Amino acid sequence: MKKYVIERPIPGVGSLTRNQLHAGSARSCAALEELGPDIQWVQSYVTADKIYCVHEAEDAEAIIEHSRRCGFPADVVAEIVVEFGPYTAGQQALPVRARR
Repeated sequence: MKKYVIERPIPGVGSLTRNQLHAGSARSCAALEELGPDIQWVQSYVTADKIYCVHEAEDAEAIIEHSRRCGFPADVVAEIVVEFGPYTAGQQALPVRARR
């Protein structure tokens, strides 16, 4: 599967309560269950007015369908082609994430 980052503009999302975020998470998980094993939610990050999600999926269309089913916007769906961080600082070349 490929890995994607999704930008979801949701004004005021950073002010939602824990229960409201839980409800959104439950909607997302229900949509993922309907779609089957070809899409997985990895992690999400909430800012004041956006949520950035990382999903693994066979293709971007699966991400769009998930967003449609759970009612969340997906203004940007970008495939992650390389991952790096502090663990790569001492290496000559960045590791390329292998396709599964």
